[in-house]
Amino acid sequence: MIKKPSDRLRELQLQLPPAPPPAGLYKPVLVDNGYLYVSGQGPMLANGSYMTGRAGDDLDLEQAKAAARQVGLTMLATIQTHFGSLDQIERLVKTLGMVNCTPDFRDHPLVINGFSELMASVFGPDQGVGVRSAVGMMLPGGIPVEIEALFKLK
Repeated sequence: MIKKPSDRLRELQLQLPPAPPPAGLYKPVLVDNGYLYVSGQGPMLANGSYMTGRAGDDLDLEQAKAAARQVGLTMLATIQTHFGSLDQIERLVKTLGMVNCTPDFRDHPLVINGFSELMASVFGPDQGVGVRSAVGMMLPGGIPVEIEALFKLK
C-alpha cells in the first residue's frame, strides 16, 4: 500500500513551524488548472523568526543545507495552512532554489538538496523529486535560502 504524505510526515516526526504571513502583495499559494503554485518561502523557525546567514560566509555547506531543509518544513506548513491536506498533492513538479551566498560559493545544488531530500521523504522517492534549479543571489532579510515550488494535484 502506498503511504500518504500525511502518514510519512507523522512517521518522520517532523515539526512544522508556523506558516509565515505574506511579506508583500502576493498569495502564499495559488491553485490553477490542477497545479499548486507555492510562493517563495524562507526558513522559518518554530518561534516564528527566520534563520539568517550567508553560505560561504557565516554558514558552511551543512548549515546552508539545513536551512534549505527548514524551508521545506516552512513550505509544508504554508501548504497545510493556505491549501489543505498534503494528501491532495500528486507530485512535486518544479523547484527553484535560491541561495544567499558569497560570489565564490559554488555548491548551490548541494544546499538545495536539503529541501529536495525532505520532499522525497514526504512525497516518496519518485513523486517527491521533480525538475530543479539552484542559483546564488542576495535574499531579503538576510535569509540563507528561499525556495518556490510547483506541485501537481490529484
